[in-house]
Amino acid sequence: MQNWAAYREQLSETFGTIGQINPDILKGNQILSDAAPKTATLSAKMRELIALAVAVTTRCDGCIAFHTEAARKAGATKEELAETLGVAIALNTGAALVYSARAMHAFDAG
Repeated sequence: MQNWAAYREQLSETFGTIGQINPDILKGNQILSDAAPKTATLSAKMRELIALAVAVTTRCDGCIAFHTEAARKAGATKEELAETLGVAIALNTGAALVYSARAMHAFDAG
């Protein structure tokens, strides 16, 4: 298994290097990250749990490393994490089913 704390630190260092070379990349990412509504409807914990579900479905280890820490700091419990991951798993199987139908259609189209 991965040392997630060390991985977060390594990524942060590498992001710093990228920022030194091309600061606009990090600025652009930060602008998107900060694009939440001024009056938040979702709690920080809920946003982090959603981010984790997306991180799992997109297979982003770095996202998992940062958002698990943020979810824990926002008060997420292990039970909430497990439920969130269950949603991500269900979505992935659903997406596989939908894309299986696409494959069937592609096959039938010749």
